[in-house]
Amino acid sequence: MARRKPITAQKSVAKERKPEEKRPSNAERSAYFARREAAKVLRSTLQGDDRRRAVGSIKSLVYSPSVRNKKATYALVCQTLKYLEVIKDVMEAANILSAKWKKQKELMYIITYDLLFGQEGSLTGDAEKYLTLKKDALQSALSRILRHKGVKNVEDLVTLDKISELQKPRYVRVNTLKIDTEFAIRELGQQYAVEKDDMVPDLLILPPGADLHKHPLVMNGSVLLQGKASSMAAVALDPKPGWEVIDACSAPGNKTVHLAALMKGKGKIIACELNKERVNRLIDNVKLAGATSILCIISCL
Repeated sequence: MARRKPITAQKSVAKERKPEEKRPSNAERSAYFARREAAKVLRSTLQGDDRRRAVGSIKSLVYSPSVRNKKATYALVCQTLKYLEVIKDVMEAANILSAKWKKQKELMYIITYDLLFGQEGSLTGDAEKYLTLKKDALQSALSRILRHKGVKNVEDLVTLDKISELQKPRYVRVNTLKIDTEFAIRELGQQYAVEKDDMVPDLLILPPGADLHKHPLVMNGSVLLQGKASSMAAVALDPKPGWEVIDACSAPGNKTVHLAALMKGKGKIIACELNKERVNRLIDNVKLAGATSILCIISCL
């Protein structure tokens, strides 16, 4: 005759059993894949902006055969781009991203949009679960930003950011590996009022809204669209011709090329980058700038 387990033992076994996780619904699965497809499209779009060389319109990227849920993906990309500057500010203020999640920043932008401005309800996926746990921190950061900017809602904040962007002067840096600053001033001065920056040598100030993306000097790498803050890094180092310099996080290459210009193309710059895709952008920009003293490598750190 078989012995029965003591009641206490049966209770112990019951406690060890883990409850089965609820399987995601079809709608949740569809939304999960749409967010990842949207992240890929967003990455291609933002990389195209950085390179000043668009890989295609958002619609052409969304309507490629590899994207299944085209309507949801298109909506996610467009809405995330609309709020992108707000999302970046919120994520930076909340300080919630580890190095692991920063590698998937486009996906994190998409999910943050959904959490703060878009879809309500449960979000399936590891990245979604991580950000859901941080939702209070994100909302708190958003509230602080709204108070700081003196606006009542996010729509007012988006409008304020657009107005602010239009009012900012356009900074460009002359690539002295190819041309001198006075020549650039004469060429650009045919279309715009041009001033020299009083802090960064070879940095020029143009009126707000000046669009130089298709200007011949930009297209051939003689003039670079580089902000003042970015341009100050190489100047602060003040490298001399003949130096050997390591740029530990170099893509897309504006600061690296600036170092080469300050060194007058003499010496060596070892440009390291962890991300293989960004290395390709770095190499393209170095070639365009004519910076032959730069050695580009993929960091193994």
